[in-house]
Amino acid sequence: MSEIVILGAGAWGTALALHALRQGHGVRLWARGAARWPESRENPRLPGHALPAALRIEAEIRAAMAGADLAIMAVPVQHLRAVGRDLPPMPMLLASKGVEGATGLLPSEILDRAQLGVLSGPNFAGGVAAGLPAAGVIASRHPALANLAMAMLGGPSLRLYSSDDLLGVQAGGAAKNVLAIAAGAAMGAGLGENARAALITRGLAELSRLVLALGGRAETAAGLSGLGDLLLTASSQTSRNTALGMRLGQGESLEQALAESRGVAEGVATAPALLARAERLGVELPICAAVAAMLEGRASVREAMAALLARPSRPET
Repeated sequence: MSEIVILGAGAWGTALALHALRQGHGVRLWARGAARWPESRENPRLPGHALPAALRIEAEIRAAMAGADLAIMAVPVQHLRAVGRDLPPMPMLLASKGVEGATGLLPSEILDRAQLGVLSGPNFAGGVAAGLPAAGVIASRHPALANLAMAMLGGPSLRLYSSDDLLGVQAGGAAKNVLAIAAGAAMGAGLGENARAALITRGLAELSRLVLALGGRAETAAGLSGLGDLLLTASSQTSRNTALGMRLGQGESLEQALAESRGVAEGVATAPALLARAERLGVELPICAAVAAMLEGRASVREAMAALLARPSRPET
């Protein structure tokens, strides 16, 4: 039996653990607060999904990794560096989306390891935990790692595709969270479905420019980790980022919106860092800039939207 270790017991890490169990693997879930894990064996961050006794919950990260064939890192990007420091060498997938606030680095740039890949795509934790049909991308510059991960995680409920566009796949996963805040803010402010559709469509153009500037491919931006993830995240209140944007649009402060969030809304830390990196690359991201202005209190939702609408006319690209 193959062994998989999931590092991070948030909703997404727990959902991946349940999926890996259904694939017939031995699974260990590293949880920082394992000693306080509920006796009910249900993660409060993923309610309604009981954790089978076969799932081993570990408190010590190195003990959890010992002897595993594959590690999946599912901690928030802002904690990725601290958690990933000095871990033993082994095949690893990064399932975290965003950029590091202090550096603007993508997950694979934070943890520069020999055997590294990325798991991305349009998937909410609840659907994966329930075994509902889904699809995703395994991106790696190491074909052997991609093949291993696809063989271990692909199955009847999860269709996986491979890619070697490591940075392009991650750029989509980072930008979509910021763009989802914009879409949610438009809906929360009562600006209507037309505004949201425009933001998603023009957001895809921004995402595509960023992917290309990082050396990625246009088909990556148009695929599961780009368009697919953006559509899912920006169209549903299930998304933490969309829900946070809606609360901002309804007049709540960022502090209030964060206090009500069900988990980490990665777009908040990602927005200014992504914008700074795009500026260094010479890439214009007006919607992401509007989100950063809203989050920093430099513009209200309606002021930010008015500024976007007032931009000079240009050909659609």
